[in-house]
Amino acid sequence: MISPITATPTTSRVMKAIVYATLVAGTLDLLDASVFFGLHGIPLAAIYQSIAAGLLGPASFKGGMGTATLGVVLHYAIMAVMVIVYVLAARRIALLAERPFVCGAIYGLLLYIVMNAVVLPLSAMPPKAFPHGIVLANGLFAHIVLVGIPIGWFARWCRRGNA
Repeated sequence: MISPITATPTTSRVMKAIVYATLVAGTLDLLDASVFFGLHGIPLAAIYQSIAAGLLGPASFKGGMGTATLGVVLHYAIMAVMVIVYVLAARRIALLAERPFVCGAIYGLLLYIVMNAVVLPLSAMPPKAFPHGIVLANGLFAHIVLVGIPIGWFARWCRRGNA
């Protein structure tokens, strides 16, 4: 039996939703990038270093496993912020939890646009053109299906019952 959506989830349940959503969406997104760019010949370390390059700039690619590890840590930290925003918003706006697939998908699309049109251009890496072709298609898929929808689902889980 599905329990009704509650207006006030416990702090414990909110924290669990944030941690679980961060781990699930973060891992799915990282796996997608690892497979997609790996199939295009980019080594895993360089994929993860490219995340750290947002903070360190091109020097990230000379930092070995240290900057690759930093990239993974930054990836999950960024994902945690994305999750926190949605989960806390869903506490106030019930629709976000009631329609996790539609609202989560829209949130994933918005995240993709913000990351590529705002965050990346403001990062320490030299500006690049907005993604196109298969890179755009994969990025949209990852942010909508692997990031946004899982975040929406965990926000829904957060509002159901007690943990």
